[in-house]
Amino acid sequence: MKKIAILGSTGSVGVNTLAVIREFPGHFQITGLGAGRNVHLLRAQALEFHPRIVSVSEPSLADQLSRDLRAEGIEVVCGEAGLVSVASDSETELIVAAMVGAAGFLPVLKAISCGKDIALANKETLVVAGPIIAREVTNKKVRLLPVDSEHSAIWQCLEGQKRDAVRKLILTASGGPFLKRDRSTFGSITVAEALDHPNWRMGKKITIDSATLMNKGLEMIEAHYLFDEPASKLDVIIHPQSVVHSMVEFVDGSVIAQLGTADMRIPIQFALSYPDRWENKLPSIDLSKIGSLEFFEPDVNKFPCLNLAHQALETGGTMTAVLNAANEIAVENFLLERLPFSSISQIVESTMQKHDIKTNPGLEDVLEADRWARSKAQSFIAQMAHSG
Repeated sequence: MKKIAILGSTGSVGVNTLAVIREFPGHFQITGLGAGRNVHLLRAQALEFHPRIVSVSEPSLADQLSRDLRAEGIEVVCGEAGLVSVASDSETELIVAAMVGAAGFLPVLKAISCGKDIALANKETLVVAGPIIAREVTNKKVRLLPVDSEHSAIWQCLEGQKRDAVRKLILTASGGPFLKRDRSTFGSITVAEALDHPNWRMGKKITIDSATLMNKGLEMIEAHYLFDEPASKLDVIIHPQSVVHSMVEFVDGSVIAQLGTADMRIPIQFALSYPDRWENKLPSIDLSKIGSLEFFEPDVNKFPCLNLAHQALETGGTMTAVLNAANEIAVENFLLERLPFSSISQIVESTMQKHDIKTNPGLEDVLEADRWARSKAQSFIAQMAHSG
């Protein structure tokens, strides 16, 4: 029985992970759950799966949850230290890193240092500190198992292949809700419109990132560290149907693609069951009903976040941490209706332009770059509001 802790258990990936685990009783034991403020759902999860330890974001929520779970003998912790405690629990073998944003970085790093395998859905962990994570993974001889549908697809396409035969990794993108919308109208895009993704049901932050194509840029950086391929071998193509989840082109011109329905339970299950494949009850894909598959080059003038991510990857050092932090602040302010959709990329670009890069950064360098970028991005937003 595999012992699992989930960081981000109340989010979209966390909820889907528990749905997969329900389908395979006797295969998994939940040892820990980490969440943010959704204490009601976390309580229900804890009562169902009986982990040894759970974490919430704030002391007041922890106090409330402790009273509710006292009879169950479940330890309740809180904050970043609480997530680190969940991630480093001695009983746990596999961490499902499903948190949103840079908050997942330190708990994942701690889990790796404790010798635990990571099923990684938190792409920001590698975006913020890819070299640090990669070194620790090598030193501790643990596995990073991709959970994002695109990286899972590439992982599956590479199985059994010689790595020196790879010509290109091709990440597919749905294009989000504004693929065919005129760029001149982006300033009037509402939060509700941006959250209305045509194919996937995801959390708010990742859905906005999909609408700006920043999500694909972050995935490109993640792919660089997961598969040890340079930026020159990473490509993005728009595929509105979200049937082909990614592809690998080889030096002889062959292309291997992974196809499937747009359901996160499929890549989650593969990461949990690897190296085996288990039968499930999800519907099979019916290509005859889909009829046709379309592919387009991304319009980087319309969606500049993709180019910004590529620039950050090529620049290296602390720049990817700055890209991520500035984007998190910009998206947060858009969701709060304090920033127009069209200004998200402007805030990220302005922050990147002001950054003094540190090459070969250590842990403190990365954390400081993250703090600096958040502050700088917020100051740009304040200036924009004042001038407007």
